[in-house]
Amino acid sequence: MEPKFMVKRKPAVVKLTRLEAQTKVINGMSRIAFIALCAAVGFVVLATAFPQKRKLEDLENRLLAAKERETAALAEREYHMTEHRALREDPSFLEIHARDRLDYYRPGEKVLKFKRQ
Repeated sequence: MEPKFMVKRKPAVVKLTRLEAQTKVINGMSRIAFIALCAAVGFVVLATAFPQKRKLEDLENRLLAAKERETAALAEREYHMTEHRALREDPSFLEIHARDRLDYYRPGEKVLKFKRQ
């Protein structure tokens, strides 16, 4: 009877070993599938982020250009306000400005003019 008992136990051990091997393969495949799923989700997230990043960069460039135009306009406004204030309050500046515009000069005076580009 002992040999029968031994024979019956061997197939159970073999079945158990096969079952453990299948379990390891299934666990490995499930890990690989999980990693592939995570990578796919990551690629989808990145693919949707790139157009938004490009749009953000475009908006930032437009904002920078608008700020440059604003700075230039404010500088020009400040220049004109200063010139207006000087024309209104400083008689010597008013005289210089009027003589320059009308090409007047005093006898014996040398006037140098520079052309603007």
